[in-house]
Amino acid sequence: MSLRPMRANLPFRQVLLTLGMVIMLAGCSFNRYLMVPKQDMNELSSSIQTQRVTLVTMENNASIRHEKTVEQHEESTRVILEAIQTQVEKPRCPPLRPEKICPATDASRQLSERLQGKLIVGELEKIYIAEPRQVYTARIDSGAETSSLDARNITRFERDGNNWVRFDVPIPGTDELVTLEKEVARRVKVFQASAADAERLLVVELQFAIGDHQQVAEFTLTDRADLTYEVLIGRNILRDVMLIDIGREFATELPESILNNRNDS
Repeated sequence: MSLRPMRANLPFRQVLLTLGMVIMLAGCSFNRYLMVPKQDMNELSSSIQTQRVTLVTMENNASIRHEKTVEQHEESTRVILEAIQTQVEKPRCPPLRPEKICPATDASRQLSERLQGKLIVGELEKIYIAEPRQVYTARIDSGAETSSLDARNITRFERDGNNWVRFDVPIPGTDELVTLEKEVARRVKVFQASAADAERLLVVELQFAIGDHQQVAEFTLTDRADLTYEVLIGRNILRDVMLIDIGREFATELPESILNNRNDS
């Protein structure tokens, strides 16, 4: 049986009724799977609105806490800076010490003071005798064999079976004398042009200094009151130690330590 004849046989009202029922059934099925009830939509909207309000409140609270933290840090920094300014003194650098400027050295003088290890001396030099702790003016004489010291009131005596001598030496620039006692090292014969016989002089060992040179050497004891200089330096000291520059006087200087030692006496 074909469709056309069936449609022709059915009444038009029945066809419309059938179509209406089909549409209603389709609408019920569509609403069942795609439509949300109005009550549920209201609850969802209310929940979203509540969450939005919560987020805004949390954001505001975080902003307020951040501002307070920044203010606290700024206040702490201000307090620390004020404490530093009021309680801590500004460091002070110690005053600079003036630099010591060494005097210019004279190269020619340095070379003339020593030659091949020997001390260069002039015809006159300052000499320091250790025991009386006095500085005398000495004449340098390469013609004299033994050095000599001005001695007064020479008296021989015996001590512990040995020969000793007591004598006085002058203090330069005064009329005072200093008494010394030394063991006799030996005796020497000295020929004077004005005397027919040789004079026997006592010899003692004394420690002395000329310039920066110090040693112990033999000195004859003789009265040099009528002579210009208290000390005579002979070959026994000059030999292998000093060279004479006859064109100079006082070519050496005594160290400060010796001069200070003399002044402390």
